[in-house]
Amino acid sequence: MAETGTGTEVRELKYEEFRLAEKLWEEYRGQKNDMPEERVFVVFENGSLAATARCTRHPDGLEMDCVFASEKFRGRGYARLAVQALIDTCGSEQIFIHSTIALISFYKTFGFVPIPEDKLPRTIRERFLFCFGEMAGCNVCPMTRQGNR
Repeated sequence: MAETGTGTEVRELKYEEFRLAEKLWEEYRGQKNDMPEERVFVVFENGSLAATARCTRHPDGLEMDCVFASEKFRGRGYARLAVQALIDTCGSEQIFIHSTIALISFYKTFGFVPIPEDKLPRTIRERFLFCFGEMAGCNVCPMTRQGNR
């Protein structure tokens, strides 16, 4: 757990707290958690969940998604804090993401680089089959970050 300022807390959610993330994710595509393969890193402001980043272990790699800050907490750097907490904990392994085109530069600040779609592990790539092999047309860019060594 890290205190980043008065009333701000950054930490990993416990399993029994996952409903908090799911409640916030109602604003973000209605995502759900599927433990034990998932870990969720969060930022609280004065006890309110402000931002999340999720790490999911697939059979062939780690994926980060659900990087999201609630509308009322945007512009405070909380998504950045959640991603950094995830990387600090899970970053010893290679991590893959499906970035929106607009956020490529954000993820590059963490060491992520764009990769061809066919370089994604199969189970992670299959989450975007609806793009029919053209992720850019779906406003998505596959990216990866090598693990810390």
